[in-house]
Amino acid sequence: MTAGKPLRADARRNRDAVLAKARETFDDGTFFELRFDDFARLAGVGTGTLYRHFPTREALAEAVYREEVATLCARARRLQAELPAAEALASFLRDMVGYIDAHQGLARTLSTLMATGTGTLAEGSRELEQAVTDLVTAAVAEGTIRSDVTAGAVMMALHGIGAAHDRPDWRAEADGVITLLLAGLRRSP
Repeated sequence: MTAGKPLRADARRNRDAVLAKARETFDDGTFFELRFDDFARLAGVGTGTLYRHFPTREALAEAVYREEVATLCARARRLQAELPAAEALASFLRDMVGYIDAHQGLARTLSTLMATGTGTLAEGSRELEQAVTDLVTAAVAEGTIRSDVTAGAVMMALHGIGAAHDRPDWRAEADGVITLLLAGLRRSP
Protein backbone atom coordinates (compact mmCIF):
# COMPACT_ATOMS: atom_id res chain seq x y z
CA MET A 1 0.00 0.00 0.00
CA THR A 2 1.45 3.35 -1.00
CA ALA A 3 1.74 5.80 1.88
CA GLY A 4 -0.20 9.02 1.43
CA LYS A 5 -2.28 7.73 -1.47
CA PRO A 6 -5.97 7.64 -0.55
CA LEU A 7 -7.63 4.25 -0.86
CA ARG A 8 -10.55 3.61 -3.17
CA ALA A 9 -13.82 3.12 -1.29
CA ASP A 10 -13.83 -0.66 -1.84
CA ALA A 11 -10.19 -0.99 -0.76
CA ARG A 12 -10.94 1.08 2.38
CA ARG A 13 -13.94 -1.18 3.18
CA ASN A 14 -11.79 -4.31 2.75
CA ARG A 15 -9.00 -2.89 4.93
CA ASP A 16 -11.51 -1.84 7.59
CA ALA A 17 -13.13 -5.29 7.53
CA VAL A 18 -9.78 -6.98 8.17
CA LEU A 19 -8.99 -4.52 10.98
CA ALA A 20 -12.40 -5.12 12.58
CA LYS A 21 -11.87 -8.89 12.55
CA ALA A 22 -8.38 -8.49 13.98
CA ARG A 23 -9.80 -6.34 16.80
CA GLU A 24 -12.34 -9.06 17.56
CA THR A 25 -9.61 -11.69 17.77
CA PHE A 26 -7.63 -9.47 20.17
CA ASP A 27 -10.67 -9.29 22.42
CA ASP A 28 -11.46 -13.01 22.32
CA GLY A 29 -7.79 -14.04 22.62
CA THR A 30 -7.53 -15.90 19.31
CA PHE A 31 -5.22 -13.51 17.42
CA PHE A 32 -2.24 -15.87 17.68
CA GLU A 33 -4.27 -19.05 17.34
CA LEU A 34 -5.47 -18.25 13.83
CA ARG A 35 -3.43 -18.80 10.71
CA PHE A 36 -2.68 -15.42 9.19
CA ASP A 37 -4.69 -16.27 6.05
CA ASP A 38 -7.74 -16.89 8.26
CA PHE A 39 -8.08 -13.13 8.76
CA ALA A 40 -8.94 -12.77 5.07
CA ARG A 41 -11.61 -15.46 5.26
CA LEU A 42 -13.10 -14.03 8.46
CA ALA A 43 -13.23 -10.55 6.96
CA GLY A 44 -14.73 -11.80 3.70
CA VAL A 45 -11.84 -10.68 1.52
CA GLY A 46 -9.26 -12.48 -0.57
CA THR A 47 -5.84 -13.38 0.75
CA GLY A 48 -4.26 -11.07 -1.81
CA THR A 49 -6.20 -8.19 -0.29
CA LEU A 50 -5.03 -9.17 3.18
CA TYR A 51 -1.35 -9.31 2.17
CA ARG A 52 -1.59 -6.10 0.12
CA HIS A 53 -2.72 -4.15 3.18
CA PHE A 54 -0.95 -6.17 5.89
CA PRO A 55 2.02 -8.23 4.74
CA THR A 56 2.50 -9.80 8.19
CA ARG A 57 0.58 -10.54 11.37
CA GLU A 58 2.68 -7.90 13.11
CA ALA A 59 1.74 -5.29 10.48
CA LEU A 60 -1.93 -6.08 11.10
CA ALA A 61 -1.52 -5.76 14.88
CA GLU A 62 0.37 -2.49 14.46
CA ALA A 63 -2.37 -1.09 12.22
CA VAL A 64 -5.00 -1.92 14.84
CA TYR A 65 -2.83 -0.30 17.50
CA ARG A 66 -2.30 2.86 15.42
CA GLU A 67 -6.06 3.21 14.90
CA GLU A 68 -6.75 2.69 18.60
CA VAL A 69 -4.17 5.33 19.55
CA ALA A 70 -5.66 7.76 17.02
CA THR A 71 -9.12 7.18 18.51
CA LEU A 72 -7.88 7.77 22.06
CA CYS A 73 -6.01 10.94 21.06
CA ALA A 74 -9.08 12.23 19.21
CA ARG A 75 -11.12 11.54 22.34
CA ALA A 76 -8.67 13.59 24.43
CA ARG A 77 -8.89 16.51 21.97
CA ARG A 78 -12.69 16.33 21.92
CA LEU A 79 -12.90 16.34 25.72
CA GLN A 80 -10.48 19.26 25.89
CA ALA A 81 -12.63 21.24 23.44
CA GLU A 82 -15.91 20.46 25.21
CA LEU A 83 -15.14 20.50 28.95
CA PRO A 84 -13.28 22.59 31.50
CA ALA A 85 -9.68 21.37 31.62
CA ALA A 86 -9.81 19.47 34.92
CA GLU A 87 -13.04 17.73 33.90
CA ALA A 88 -11.55 16.82 30.52
CA LEU A 89 -8.52 15.25 32.21
CA ALA A 90 -10.66 13.37 34.73
CA SER A 91 -13.01 12.12 32.04
CA PHE A 92 -10.12 10.97 29.88
CA LEU A 93 -8.49 9.07 32.74
CA ARG A 94 -11.77 7.37 33.65
CA ASP A 95 -12.34 6.57 29.98
CA MET A 96 -8.87 5.01 29.83
CA VAL A 97 -9.79 2.61 32.65
CA GLY A 98 -12.90 1.64 30.70
CA TYR A 99 -10.84 1.25 27.56
CA ILE A 100 -8.25 -0.93 29.28
CA ASP A 101 -11.05 -3.04 30.74
CA ALA A 102 -12.77 -3.47 27.38
CA HIS A 103 -9.57 -4.19 25.44
CA GLN A 104 -7.54 -6.50 27.66
CA GLY A 105 -6.91 -8.79 24.70
CA LEU A 106 -5.31 -5.92 22.81
CA ALA A 107 -2.99 -5.25 25.73
CA ARG A 108 -1.92 -8.92 25.88
CA THR A 109 -1.36 -9.03 22.12
CA LEU A 110 0.69 -5.85 22.18
CA SER A 111 2.84 -7.05 25.06
CA THR A 112 3.63 -10.18 23.02
CA LEU A 113 4.51 -8.08 20.00
CA MET A 114 6.75 -5.74 22.01
CA ALA A 115 9.38 -8.45 21.83
CA THR A 116 9.73 -7.72 18.09
CA GLY A 117 11.22 -4.31 18.88
CA THR A 118 8.83 -2.40 16.63
CA GLY A 119 8.89 1.39 16.83
CA THR A 120 5.11 1.57 16.40
CA LEU A 121 4.47 0.94 20.08
CA ALA A 122 6.92 3.64 21.14
CA GLU A 123 5.42 6.07 18.63
CA GLY A 124 1.91 5.34 19.92
CA SER A 125 3.06 5.84 23.50
CA ARG A 126 4.51 9.22 22.55
CA GLU A 127 1.25 10.24 20.87
CA LEU A 128 -0.80 9.21 23.91
CA GLU A 129 1.61 10.98 26.22
CA GLN A 130 1.27 14.13 24.11
CA ALA A 131 -2.52 13.92 24.41
CA VAL A 132 -2.19 13.60 28.19
CA THR A 133 0.39 16.42 28.21
CA ASP A 134 -2.12 18.68 26.46
CA LEU A 135 -4.82 17.80 29.02
CA VAL A 136 -2.48 18.29 31.99
CA THR A 137 -1.07 21.56 30.61
CA ALA A 138 -4.59 22.95 30.14
CA ALA A 139 -5.60 21.96 33.68
CA VAL A 140 -2.44 23.52 35.13
CA ALA A 141 -3.10 26.73 33.15
CA GLU A 142 -6.69 26.68 34.41
CA GLY A 143 -5.30 26.54 37.95
CA THR A 144 -7.18 23.40 38.94
CA ILE A 145 -4.27 20.98 39.22
CA ARG A 146 -0.79 21.33 40.70
CA SER A 147 1.86 22.91 38.52
CA ASP A 148 4.45 20.24 39.41
CA VAL A 149 2.41 17.50 37.73
CA THR A 150 3.87 15.92 34.61
CA ALA A 151 2.15 13.91 31.94
CA GLY A 152 4.84 11.26 32.49
CA ALA A 153 3.64 10.71 36.05
CA VAL A 154 0.04 10.42 34.88
CA MET A 155 1.09 7.98 32.15
CA MET A 156 3.03 5.94 34.70
CA ALA A 157 -0.12 5.66 36.81
CA LEU A 158 -2.10 4.51 33.76
CA HIS A 159 0.58 1.95 32.88
CA GLY A 160 0.49 0.63 36.44
CA ILE A 161 -3.28 0.32 36.32
CA GLY A 162 -3.07 -1.53 33.02
CA ALA A 163 -0.31 -3.85 34.21
CA ALA A 164 -2.47 -4.99 37.14
CA HIS A 165 -5.48 -5.88 34.95
CA ASP A 166 -5.41 -9.56 35.98
CA ARG A 167 -6.16 -8.79 39.66
CA PRO A 168 -9.52 -9.88 41.02
CA ASP A 169 -11.90 -6.91 41.26
CA TRP A 170 -9.51 -4.98 39.01
CA ARG A 171 -12.12 -2.58 37.65
CA ALA A 172 -13.23 -1.31 41.07
CA GLU A 173 -9.62 -0.97 42.21
CA ALA A 174 -8.63 0.80 38.98
CA ASP A 175 -11.50 3.27 39.38
CA GLY A 176 -10.34 3.84 42.95
CA VAL A 177 -6.76 4.50 41.82
CA ILE A 178 -8.04 7.09 39.33
CA THR A 179 -9.99 8.75 42.15
CA LEU A 180 -6.80 8.82 44.25
CA LEU A 181 -4.78 10.15 41.34
CA LEU A 182 -7.26 12.94 40.66
CA ALA A 183 -7.31 13.89 44.35
CA GLY A 184 -3.52 14.04 44.34
CA LEU A 185 -3.48 16.22 41.23
CA ARG A 186 -5.76 18.90 42.71
CA ARG A 187 -4.13 22.17 43.54
CA SER A 188 -4.28 23.07 47.22
CA PRO A 189 -6.52 26.08 47.94
